[in-house]
Formats: sequence, structure tokens, C-alpha cells
Amino acid sequence: MLTDTYKPYISGVTNHVALTKQTLEDTGHRVFVFTFGGQDFVDDEPDVIRSPAVPLADTGYNLSFRYSRLAQRKLATMDIAHVHHPFASGRMALRYCQKRGIPIIFTNHTRYDLYAQAYLPHLPGTVPAAFLNAFLPGFCRQCDLVVSPSPSLETLLRKYGVDSPIEIVPNGVELSGFDQERNGIQRVDLDLDPSDRVLIYVGRLGPEKNLTMMLRAFAGAQSAVDNLRLIIVGDGIERDNLLDWCMRSGINEKVRFIGKVQYSKVVDYLRLADAFITASVSEVHPLSIIEGMAVGLPVIGIRSPGVGDIIQNGVNGILSSNDIAAFTACIVRIMIDDSLRKRMKTGAKEKSKDYDVQQTTAQLMLHYQKIIRNKSEIPKLRTDTTR
Repeated sequence: MLTDTYKPYISGVTNHVALTKQTLEDTGHRVFVFTFGGQDFVDDEPDVIRSPAVPLADTGYNLSFRYSRLAQRKLATMDIAHVHHPFASGRMALRYCQKRGIPIIFTNHTRYDLYAQAYLPHLPGTVPAAFLNAFLPGFCRQCDLVVSPSPSLETLLRKYGVDSPIEIVPNGVELSGFDQERNGIQRVDLDLDPSDRVLIYVGRLGPEKNLTMMLRAFAGAQSAVDNLRLIIVGDGIERDNLLDWCMRSGINEKVRFIGKVQYSKVVDYLRLADAFITASVSEVHPLSIIEGMAVGLPVIGIRSPGVGDIIQNGVNGILSSNDIAAFTACIVRIMIDDSLRKRMKTGAKEKSKDYDVQQTTAQLMLHYQKIIRNKSEIPKLRTDTTR
């Protein structure tokens, strides 16, 4: 697994890589993670190979132009290289694996066009699109397989000119602990009443997540729904701005900012809520939504790629247009209608089963095996046989 960022940074990609690694290891495979930076971090798992890099502010990403010699030697012994970021890690895969005949798989996890708009707003909107049109097709042609976590992302990749084979394999979620009762955090711990109607958002607090719109809709809905509350789990560069907005809007006492929590604790917060909410339109395959559904939370979201692939409108959640009035109305509807939420709770739990990590990892393994067989006649130039 080649990834630009890994623990201790928390993200959907980090969680996906770690969970897939663990699932493959549980079935007898050995999985290495090649990443950058964090040499001082003590990993709680084996076979994480870190190369020196320069941190890019507090983004969790690091800048580097090469792997360490140890990483290069170890990478040369791999049977397959699975790339999770196309730019730095993708470049490393092409440099170190391609000439040795090591198959390369690339999973596109991110809406890079929307991320560029969010984090580089001074750039003209056409620049990210032009860059992706120039970069992605050529990179993907050099990979043996491109994986898309959702159908809508496959459509977007085709829009950017990617003509390589694409297989859809959802990112998996460990569901085994979500249907078990836990003695975790209680509503009283957050000064919430049993009669409160509670929404929850779990994710990064970044500009691409459309969080100000979510808060505006919540502010409008709470005037129509008695005892409406919002829990926000996560951290990011927008935290202070969001706290300030809540204070100025007079809803600060109705919103609980929890901050960053251990992944194992997320389910405890999800169990406190009545519904999951997100206003993001930049998602590829939002794992936090699936985790919310696994505990029976209907989802309120915006009709967009990624979110729209998971939410079946009226079955396991409600999809709104990207409009503040419509989004507010969806919140009010789902939070005042107890029978609707109860019906959607069943739909949410059923839909979440499609994304069990055991199932999605088995799909990946089939693709790994097929690609290795197809390349078996090409000799690899291995420089280190120590496994």
C-alpha cells in the first residue's frame, strides 16, 4: 500500500488503508505500508515503512521526492503495489515498481478538482480541471488497474479522459462492532437530554465539506424542531471559523464540538444521535456515512457524487438539492417524523451491509490475483529477497 499520508493523521483514506491491511493480514497475507514522514511516531502495527519528508503545514501531508534506501529495497520485493494517492505515491510506484514488472493498482479516493477549489481558491477554476485532464489519463494508463470506490467517480474519471480499465470496489467498513451494545459515552456526558433530537456529523472540518451551509440549515431547522441538537466529531482548519459562526448566530449552546477522537470511539458518538448529516458535495465514498448507517442512522445529505451512490432517497435517508432552504426542510422533515426515521433506520442498517470490509477486501483480492496471473510471465528484478 503506497499512500502519501498515514497515521497519526486521521482521514478516510488512512482508515481505509489500515483496515484493508488488517483484513488482508487476518487472512494470511503480509501487507506493507509505504508512506512519508512521521519517523518519530510509534506505529501500533508491523510493516509500516516511512521515508523522510517535509510536513506541509498541518495538512497531514508531507513533501518528498524519493523513498529511503530501505523503502526502495523493500518495495522491490512486493508482489503488487496498490497506490492510494496519484501524485507523490503514484510517482514512486512508477519509478520503483514499473521497471521491475511489479503490478500497480491505483484507487482514486479524492475529488481533486473540488479539493483544489477549496484549498487553492486563488487559482482559476479551469486550472485544476486542465491539470487533471493532462495528468490522470497518462498516469492511469501506466497502471495495471484503476479502482473507483463508486460509480459516480468512475463517470468523473471518464470525464477527465481516463480510458484505462476501471473496476468499482467500495471502500470497506468494519461492521462487526457497530451492531453490539457498548458501555460508552452517554448523552448526559455531553449535557444532552434523552428527549433531544440529535444530529451528528463526523469528518474533517475543512472548507471542502460545506460545513457553514450545514450550520446555517441547522440554525434554521432548530427554530422549527424542539430540542434539536448537533454533534460535530472531527477537527480541521475550519474549526475556529465554525465555532465563531455558531457564537455569532446564537446556536453555540446547541452544537457540541467534540474534536478529534480515536477511530474506535466514533461508534460511541454515533450511537448518541438520531440521524447523520452532511452537506459535503466533495465526497468519493464517505465511510463516516456508512458507519452512521451501520448503527441505524438515516442520513440527510446533498444529492452529489459519492453521497448519492450510497443514499437511496426515502429508504435510508433523504437527499436534498444543494440549496439552503431545501436542505433545511429535509432536516425538519426527518427530525419531526418519528415513523419515517424508524423506517429509514431499518433501511440504513440493511444498506450498510453492502460495504462490509470482509466483502470489499475479497473483491480486491480477486483483482490482485488476476493481475498477478496476467503478469506472471514477466520476470521481476528483485534486489532483496528478505520477506
